[in-house]
Amino acid sequence: MSRYFIKLAYNGSNYNGWQVQDNTPNTVQQVLEEKLAMLLKETIEVTGCGRTDTGVHARCYYAHFTCRNTDLIENNTHWVYKLNTVLPSDISVFLIQKVKDDAHARFNASSRTYHYFLHQLKNPFIEDLSWYQYGFIDFELMNKACEILLETKDFTSFSKLNTQTKSNICYVSEASWMQLNETEWCFVITADRFLRNMVRSIVGTLLLVGRNKITMSDFRKIIESKNRSEAGMSVPAHGLFLTDIQYPEELFL
Repeated sequence: MSRYFIKLAYNGSNYNGWQVQDNTPNTVQQVLEEKLAMLLKETIEVTGCGRTDTGVHARCYYAHFTCRNTDLIENNTHWVYKLNTVLPSDISVFLIQKVKDDAHARFNASSRTYHYFLHQLKNPFIEDLSWYQYGFIDFELMNKACEILLETKDFTSFSKLNTQTKSNICYVSEASWMQLNETEWCFVITADRFLRNMVRSIVGTLLLVGRNKITMSDFRKIIESKNRSEAGMSVPAHGLFLTDIQYPEELFL
């Protein structure tokens, strides 16, 4: 038996998130497992690098699986092509890599990066992949608030309630708003790990700062309160993308 990492991307619009759940059909994990099992002619269980919620997208996503087939690397291009031919058009595989037997797509990830897209001029061509927000937003002020995120360790105020997470400590190494053009912006955040709903609730709270509904002091107090009800709304899922995951090089064979 050999273990493999598979690198893929997906448009999450039509899926109930990544993870297979009881009584929740049509997840990315489910589709990938079914297609791998069909091609490899054995039962395949895929473990993802994290769970993305319903409607969230991934430009870079890693998962691992174990199988008896030893031809996946020798004929890598062939297998990637075959898998892409049976997968739906909104899921695409880029690479299959052999890794150490104990390599884990979730627990061995050293960092993850998310992008949240926002546009201020109505545009039918990006409507499903970016959140439309009309009116003045002070992005410079929001970037000052982002500096507070870099100092923060406990992100309880931005976590979905009643999760099974044992710790709400995260180490954020990057957080800022980047202007793409005159009307489009992207929030970029990198951390070692993320809590459920964390990025979307951070964006919702930053927008309160950007619209001058709360002060910088208020933003800091929200974080210190460790109370999700004090923070802003969770912004819509369709603007959120998982865009990068980093792993230690020694995992790969």
